[in-house]
Amino acid sequence: MYENKLPETGYLRLKEVLKIIPVSKSTWWAGIKTGRFPKGRKLSERTTAWRVEDIRELVLKLSVQN
Repeated sequence: MYENKLPETGYLRLKEVLKIIPVSKSTWWAGIKTGRFPKGRKLSERTTAWRVEDIRELVLKLSVQN
């Protein structure tokens, strides 16, 4: 699984996140609005990234639900 290949810490861009959580971009952004997915961090005006720790936690949460 992808979570085993993730670095211990750091940030992931949306393209990398969607390889791990296979949903569309619009589904991802809608999930953020509803609280299903974690909010990203603005690294610059046009750059958002997600903490590896938050994505790892989300993968665990989703695997428990299934």
